[in-house]
Amino acid sequence: MRDIDSITITTLAERPALIPRIYEIDDTWPYFTAHEPVVGALLGRVPEDFPDYCVVATDATDGDRVVARGLSVPFNASLDGREETPDQGWDRVLVWASDDRLRGVAPTTASALEITVDREHLGRGLSSRMLTAMREAVGRQGHDVLLAPVRPTAKHLEPRVPMADYALRRRDDGLPADPWLRVHVRAGGVIEKVAPASMTVSGSLAEWRRWTGLPFDRDGDVEVPGALTPVRCDVAHDRAVYVEPNVWVRHRAGGRPG
Repeated sequence: MRDIDSITITTLAERPALIPRIYEIDDTWPYFTAHEPVVGALLGRVPEDFPDYCVVATDATDGDRVVARGLSVPFNASLDGREETPDQGWDRVLVWASDDRLRGVAPTTASALEITVDREHLGRGLSSRMLTAMREAVGRQGHDVLLAPVRPTAKHLEPRVPMADYALRRRDDGLPADPWLRVHVRAGGVIEKVAPASMTVSGSLAEWRRWTGLPFDRDGDVEVPGALTPVRCDVAHDRAVYVEPNVWVRHRAGGRPG
């Protein structure tokens, strides 16, 4: 096991040379999420457009290899038709952040997009350190709050359980049953509500067969490995749609428990 003290976490603004390397991580994201249209159009711009809001971890014992990334974005939640925790979660705040940057609109808050840890470094507390680093980075940009549309890491094991029920589950000590939600709450985060349509992936049945290796030959809900809810299959119309719910969590920025 590698020494956790060999890990260095900085913002991408501090180490811009790492920007091209942050996707070298061996991550656990389901393959089909790469075909989400907002991901394809906008996520790749985040490290360069918002380097002060993005954090990266490297391991000195492994040639300074990138072992975790954390992406967040600023956006203005006060414009007409907007709110801090929209139902479309991840997708919506990324679109707003990109649009605000193009139009020169000053942000009022910030939202996390992801914290991704390399498989070899899972279970060692690095995700918690990355969350703290992200809160501190956002605080340095003048924000009091970091929002997060959290993707619960164990929800894929129970895809037919409604997210609203799943997010309420607690252990005997009162902390969330889900490991990733538990990290957020331990860090002072407050669970606010479900984002029912945080990410949407739509494709033909041939595409879904290619992405998952599953037949997609019957109408109805299909359980796909890694998916938080079933994928809805419509054979007559040759399409299947995955709508992923996330859980909005609110943190105080600056690294202070909220």
